Amino acid sequence: MRKLSNWFQKVSSGWVTLVALVIFVLFAALVLPKQASTAESNTGDEWTPDLSFYYTGDELYQLAHSYGEDGRAAYIHARFTFDLIWPLVYLLFLTTGISWLFRKAFAPGNALLLLNLAPLIGTIFDYLENIATSIVMARYPTPSAAAGSIAPIFTMLKWVFVGGSCLLLLVGIGFWVWKLIRKRGG
Repeated sequence: MRKLSNWFQKVSSGWVTLVALVIFVLFAALVLPKQASTAESNTGDEWTPDLSFYYTGDELYQLAHSYGEDGRAAYIHARFTFDLIWPLVYLLFLTTGISWLFRKAFAPGNALLLLNLAPLIGTIFDYLENIATSIVMARYPTPSAAAGSIAPIFTMLKWVFVGGSCLLLLVGIGFWVWKLIRKRGG
């Protein structure tokens, strides 16, 4: 894990981080709204497990029922098209951002530099969530007890790591600015 963290730190130059930010902002501004609109029109429902922090397996099955056959097919299609790309976009942005900022804020070898792996863990849970919820949608109305039970856990863990990564960006900015102020004042 340390080798992977070090590699992320090495490739996360200011320019790479800036490009990742631009890609993230463009994707969030241009692709996400269209995807949300398409998803709502295809499923007939605004609610999606991907955007929830917590839901139950029963709620996931109720959602599968309310989506109908076409909505479930659209949901699965979105998980294996759009939702293959989006996690990579936020992974690129969060990982390079945290790596670059923490490298500026903390001394080499500091254990806090390993926190640049948090977005990777969130992305893995995102993909696991997509697989589990898609199994439920694909097999509905046949129960998929394991997938229905574990999907909410994957979703919650995804948000813990992705949300935590966003907080880490803010922490990195704060420590970097504090270090700059201290350096100029001292």
